[in-house]
Amino acid sequence: MLICDSCVIIDYINENDTLLSELRERCLILFINSVIEMELLQGAHDKRELKKIEQKLNIFRRLEFSQDILGVAANLVRKYSLSHSLQLPDSVIAATASVYNVPILTYNAKDFKYIPNVKVLKPSEL
Repeated sequence: MLICDSCVIIDYINENDTLLSELRERCLILFINSVIEMELLQGAHDKRELKKIEQKLNIFRRLEFSQDILGVAANLVRKYSLSHSLQLPDSVIAATASVYNVPILTYNAKDFKYIPNVKVLKPSEL
């Protein structure tokens, strides 16, 4: 089980990488949350690209928000927004990973490496 950060999914959407397809073939369950989905949808340049993104997102299961996740995210923002420039989307992604105890697959490990109780994997580590 892995939460896939938007940077990894962008390569999958643009067909620059076969990593996610290979992980699915290995029967790994791939997750996103609503923040990751919204980041990707917001990046669409036109309706055709929006439709492509929506189709590609069908392979992922959704991890739903809870008050626990929002509480953890708020605490992360309090603790790390000034010292590490933690952004709201990354705080919610990290909180989701923490609450569900699922590692984050990302090219940007630096965005999460300082957050306790969150395991971060780079594609090269799989």
